[in-house]
Formats: sequence, C-alpha cells, structure tokens
Amino acid sequence: MLVLAIDTAGVDCSVGIFDTATDTLLACIQETLGKGHAERLSGMIEDAVRQAALTPSDLGMVGVTVGPGSFTGIRVGVAAARGLALALGIPAIGVTTLQVLVETAKRAGQTGPIIAAIDAKRGEVYLQSFDENGHASADAKVMPLDKAREFVASSGASLVGSGAAALSDTFVEPDHFDIEAVARLAARQPKGTSKPAPLYLRGPDAKPQMGFAIERRA
Repeated sequence: MLVLAIDTAGVDCSVGIFDTATDTLLACIQETLGKGHAERLSGMIEDAVRQAALTPSDLGMVGVTVGPGSFTGIRVGVAAARGLALALGIPAIGVTTLQVLVETAKRAGQTGPIIAAIDAKRGEVYLQSFDENGHASADAKVMPLDKAREFVASSGASLVGSGAAALSDTFVEPDHFDIEAVARLAARQPKGTSKPAPLYLRGPDAKPQMGFAIERRA
C-alpha cells in the first residue's frame, strides 16, 4: 500500500510517500516554515507524487499528524488529509506528534519505557507515557513544568522530544517530526479507524482582545 504522509503540526511542512510493500520511502519533501503551511502544502503534495513517479489514484491511504502542536498548522494538515482522502475514496488516519517521537526513538534503537514531551511554551509541556513496546500507557496531557519534572523523575522512563530541554531549562530546539514515522504509524492503524481530528490539549495562544468593542450605530 502507498501511504501519503503529511505533517504541518510544527515548524515543518512535510510530505512523504511510503510503500508498505517494499518498506521504502519513495518521496520526501520538507521545508521549515514556521508559518504559511497552507500556502505550500498542496504544491508539496503534487511534488511528492511526481517525485515518486505516481498519480494520486495510486495512493491507498493518507496519514497526518493531528497534534499536539501548532493550532493553525494542525487544522491545515487535517483538512487537507480529509479532503484528499474523500476525493480519492481512501482512508485518512491521524497520528499524534507524541507517537511520532516515540516511533522515531524506537526505530533508532531506544529501549524501555519512554515519555514523549513537547515544549508547549507558556511554562508548560505536552507529554505522554509509552511502554517498552511503544504503546501509549496513559492519555496525552499538558502539564506545568514543575509538575512535569516530578512526573518524569518518578517514572523511571527515558525522555524524548523538545520537552526534555524545556524541563531542564536549557535552549529548546523545535521538534521535527519524521515523515516516514508518520506513514508507518498510519499504516499500522486498524481498518475502520475514525477520521483524523485535531488533538488540542489547550486553547489557541491567540485570543481575542477585550475592551475594544466598536460601537454599533443604527
């Protein structure tokens, strides 16, 4: 099966095409944008399909990161994945960015229980515990840094993701989510999995300004 993978949940806009039959990543296009994913994503999908010498009708699944991460970026990726899947009559599968971090670590040889942690800014981290097989052992949550430090210290698990730097008060590099890991995780989901939906663990950073209402005139 050919899986189109999409990630717009962080600073990157990434698209890949993975062939499960040959265990091969056929195409990978990635740009570190920060913002502006919506303007680039459709063109990158077209480029990836062309790079893999395929047509859209060859695709069998769309996998997409659903968060936690950028509020706007997640919406862009999920909407694109669902729209493309509907047009092609194929399933769209959502995977979390925390799952992607653990999948990447496991494929790199990391063993034992893992806590995936992403810097959520505002003195918080997104985190989730996974067992030695890479399966989630608790729900994803957002925690203040002080409570997260206590949680990690008592867990005995290794730590992956930008949250590790945030918890140690060192410079935080943004997370980059491996697009092959996105595709692999999506392909392993059971048939009939529900459509992808954004995973928001807290509200958006941008909030409407208060106290500036414009007077309405008849």
